[in-house]
Amino acid sequence: MSPRLIVALALVPLLAACGGGAKGGKVASASTSPAPNATGSQPRTRVRTPVPAKPALVKPQAVPGLEGVIGATPDALERQFGTARIDVIEGDARKLQFSGVPCVLDVFLYPAAPGREPQASYVEARRASDGAEVDRIACVAALRRK
Repeated sequence: MSPRLIVALALVPLLAACGGGAKGGKVASASTSPAPNATGSQPRTRVRTPVPAKPALVKPQAVPGLEGVIGATPDALERQFGTARIDVIEGDARKLQFSGVPCVLDVFLYPAAPGREPQASYVEARRASDGAEVDRIACVAALRRK
């Protein structure tokens, strides 16, 4: 036997293991659990994820004490806290960062509906010195006073 034939025959089982999958045009769902193959490993399962008809909207964070921030537009936030230190736009989402000695406040804005101006939906607060999480309401109050 030639070395090429030996290599080709050795590859047949590997190629057969890769060629599995759905038969007859059907796609297995994520909940199916196929039986292990001869090597004891699970074969891969194909999953078809439906494409949403319209983009998912982000539900705003509901935290008492953040009423003046959550739902605010970028202009309203800058009237409260001054000019944002960082203003990042990704697609229709936006992140504004306000900072002071006591803390750094990250405000994440998403459109309430497609085509509308982004509104504050989520807030994170941390210490400027070490990045440790701090109370969001206290940070908002401290930054409003400056």
